[in-house]
Amino acid sequence: GLIAVLALMWGLWAVSGQRAALGGGVLLATSYTFVMWNRAALMESTMTMFIVVAWAAYARACRQPRWGALAGVAVVLAFFTKAAAAFFVAAVVIELATAWWIGRTSDTPETAAISTTLAGLTVAAAAVLAFFVIPHWTEFQFYNWVMTVERKPEYTLNAFMRNASWLPLTHGVFMRMWLVVLVASAAAAGIVTRWKSAHPAERLAVLWLLVGLVELVVHDSGNQRRYVMFVPGLIALASSALGRRAAVDAAVEDATTGAANAGRPARGATAVEDAKVARIATAGVAGVLAYLVIGSALRFVWIDDILARDYSLTVRISAALSALLAAAVWWKWRRWVSALAGTRLPLAAAFGVVIITSGTDLALFGRWTGERTFLNVEASRAVGRLLPPGTLVHGKLANGLALENAIRPLFVGHGFGNYADRLERGDARYILTYTKPRLGYEGPVILDVLQRYPRQRVIAEFDVDETPETDRAALIEKFPDGPEPRARYQ
Repeated sequence: GLIAVLALMWGLWAVSGQRAALGGGVLLATSYTFVMWNRAALMESTMTMFIVVAWAAYARACRQPRWGALAGVAVVLAFFTKAAAAFFVAAVVIELATAWWIGRTSDTPETAAISTTLAGLTVAAAAVLAFFVIPHWTEFQFYNWVMTVERKPEYTLNAFMRNASWLPLTHGVFMRMWLVVLVASAAAAGIVTRWKSAHPAERLAVLWLLVGLVELVVHDSGNQRRYVMFVPGLIALASSALGRRAAVDAAVEDATTGAANAGRPARGATAVEDAKVARIATAGVAGVLAYLVIGSALRFVWIDDILARDYSLTVRISAALSALLAAAVWWKWRRWVSALAGTRLPLAAAFGVVIITSGTDLALFGRWTGERTFLNVEASRAVGRLLPPGTLVHGKLANGLALENAIRPLFVGHGFGNYADRLERGDARYILTYTKPRLGYEGPVILDVLQRYPRQRVIAEFDVDETPETDRAALIEKFPDGPEPRARYQ
């Protein structure tokens, strides 16, 4: 997480200057969502860090092409940290293709960055294939295809529409950083209006957001951890509106002039077609991002309905207002270009966005500080006092309570994670599971294991923190009267 903050500032400094870098650093360093998920130490944090490093290095490569190699390596490391980073691989490929098409007739540091980035991608991918994928193909294919793709329950139009409608509603990530989402959305639409003349890192930031949203629509928008990867991208886009360099201002002027001349006979056919494409693209992007902005705002208004999973009213109103905005952008194209392409906050407004957003996050940290418990830490240490290091313990909860001890947890999921031999693990003498709010709360699979050993006995129970109430976990011995466990992994 700390590396991501520093890398974001490093990249923003190259794209939009010192003010943007400082604002972006403060916003990411105080982001409640980003810090808390980094604190949880899940793979999304490491994946997102590599994405931020890749974006920042690509931003730097546009002036010093050698940094493109780091960008390419970081993209590969992001994907091989977690396959959910596939969206960013696609975003980088789209951006490199765009940069090549735009600069195919010139020789500039920006075009040189394409070569170094491709070199980094190629070398890193080859190394990972040789030393990781090919030697462990069965495990790699299972985790990255069977687990990631085939286990997805639905690939239907209804599922895609449901996932799309859920994006700003199921979790409060966008609501908590609403001002950032608002400014980032306006900045993204503005970058689309001047797509060809935009800084390559600006284009990549827009693709980071849009392609990532597509991945969630196709795969899963109901899991909060999948939104962590958007936080630095939204902050990068919003921060680009906090300060811009002269080169960006010149690009804005070109975009505004081009829109004003759109359709005039003096312009070439290619320029007219470019203006039409930009008009449609900007209206579409404005509509999509407006749904995030409006939906996350209305989520706060109708929070009780949202928590009760009644999304219908919020979705209808948000979709209708977003469609109206998209139509307005298309209809009054020339006016919108001049407003969107030059998205830049005055200093006072920039301070306001940073102070209000960071203040909200700090208030959330304060509330968490007053409510947090150390029950899970204490339970984990208690298990470590009861069992010697290296003891095999069955259950998903064993995995969750393994941080403060030296047990060896056997995670059991539905159809994966030691599922096939879950009833035959005589080498694992113990089970960790919930007894409150109910036995086997973490999932029905653990009940199969419990039923397999009718002579089980509870060795100890611990208070744990899982739901708003105080919960209980139990350390259970499968066969207290023998036989001794087999040493399968001796």
